[in-house]
Amino acid sequence: MFAPKLNPNQPNERLDVAPVLIVGAGPTGLAAAMSLSRAHIPVRLIDKAREPSRYSRAIGIQARTLELFEQHRIVKPFLELGHRARVANLYSNGQRLARLDFDPLQTRYPYLLFLDQSQTERILTDHLVSFDVRIERGVELIDLTQGSAGVQATLRDATGHEELLRPSYVIAADGAHSFVRHRLEVGFDGKTFEQTFLLADVQADSDWPEDEFHIFASGEGLAALFPMGNDRARLIADLSAPAASAAQGKSGPSIEECRALVERRVHHRVTLSDLTWSSYFRLNARMVDRLRKDRVFLAGDAAHVHSPAGAQGMNTGIQEALNLGWKIARMLAGGAPDRLLDTYHTERHPIERDVLRQSSMLMQMAGAEHGPMKLMRDHVMPALAAIGPLRDAMRRTVSELSINYRKSPLTLERLLDGGPRAGERAPDARVHVIDGPLGRLPGVGCLYDLHDPCCFSLFLLVSPTGEDDIALAPATITLAHAVSGDPDLDGLAQSIAEIFTDAVRIWRITDTRGEGANSLTDNYGRTRPAFYLVRPDGYIAARGRAPSDVHALLRHCELWFGAPDAEAERQASEREYRED
Repeated sequence: MFAPKLNPNQPNERLDVAPVLIVGAGPTGLAAAMSLSRAHIPVRLIDKAREPSRYSRAIGIQARTLELFEQHRIVKPFLELGHRARVANLYSNGQRLARLDFDPLQTRYPYLLFLDQSQTERILTDHLVSFDVRIERGVELIDLTQGSAGVQATLRDATGHEELLRPSYVIAADGAHSFVRHRLEVGFDGKTFEQTFLLADVQADSDWPEDEFHIFASGEGLAALFPMGNDRARLIADLSAPAASAAQGKSGPSIEECRALVERRVHHRVTLSDLTWSSYFRLNARMVDRLRKDRVFLAGDAAHVHSPAGAQGMNTGIQEALNLGWKIARMLAGGAPDRLLDTYHTERHPIERDVLRQSSMLMQMAGAEHGPMKLMRDHVMPALAAIGPLRDAMRRTVSELSINYRKSPLTLERLLDGGPRAGERAPDARVHVIDGPLGRLPGVGCLYDLHDPCCFSLFLLVSPTGEDDIALAPATITLAHAVSGDPDLDGLAQSIAEIFTDAVRIWRITDTRGEGANSLTDNYGRTRPAFYLVRPDGYIAARGRAPSDVHALLRHCELWFGAPDAEAERQASEREYRED
């Protein structure tokens, strides 16, 4: 068994550092608070609204976000309250162009989960209470400055009382009209035209299956109906310029207006009734030119706004928060150089750019009456969707399972026989635990149950027989060889534990057989012995063989995740890394 000192318990108390100030208690801000609090970093979470909003425009939770919620041990209430849609239907002028089925996705969540954003916020808020974190409502950030001494924030509460705060960092999750972004004069580039959208929660009577959603494109614009369960649906549609002008000053459309729009754009029998809520919202397609300015970071709608096409916005913000949270936590724990925080922009900005580009193109295609965009919508898209590999790519893109950081400087990639590459998401797998931290006894489990998002996980993959080919080894074969240990893996575990101190958990695992779940070999390849280092946000930082790639892994971890050394040594290590 590994000595317990290699994987000590995380401290129960918070680190003695200045809190991270999170501005905005929407899904992005709440996710950032969750990530930091789990890593024992103190936070102040403020929102100028005195009460949470009862209604909101974001309803779709993608498979990748659900995987991350599972790793944070909070996915259950989402699944209990949400409505699962497994099929997307795309139409043009009433003719179905494509049917995209999510069932083939290699995930425990092969669907799009529809749940009102207000419920998402409530679940996250309740979860934060377990970390003794509560939203400070009615508290507004009124000034923010940065200098050589750090960052200084002035807060004002509902009574008018002002407080001067010196946080360690600031995360701006304060929406499309972000005060922080304006205060820092960060560029917000994009298209200047404004889009107006209609939202409505209605009873929708049709003969469609409850687990399918429908998106209709026509020369007039886009209309989409998303099932919310119990025959209720969310209607989303963009408005033409005349309709948008007519909507000025109105809080939301009436049921008659919703019916008229559906009649024009949805060429299918749908009867709307019982309008419980409706609204208009307007936005530009824009994004910031940088996500970090010294000790301040932008995330969510404060960093990017775009059309709701594809249900990507809220998910993108949540995943940004989880990407940033562990990096700030690692920095404040004294275990990493400051440039680790620069990789937040390096990794997430290209993803934001792709989301903005894709959503804008979908909106242009949806409203095209003629020209190349109409040709692409009516002819090119159906042809592409009929090609198996391209259809797989489409469903992985929509579900956000294809998001990766392969080009990030934080990744160390070595060739293995199969398995996910460094920078890609770590998939779940059924494994046999031979040895683990905290006195974990051997047994069968899932990799996601082993990974703790407050720290790194080092998975050491070994063969139960000592042979290279384990695919034919029965699950009942003795584990005596694996338990006896491997000097190279034991040395790697010791060295990694010293670099990460209390920020890594080390698991020695091997294959098992079980119905209904992919094996370790299926999802992580056949190379044995091998290692996978998984980041707190569930992406693979490094992979390789033992012992040939062990030295490269140690250099990589010292360079990016270890305590800062003297500058000369740091530059020498970086040069060596680049030349490798």
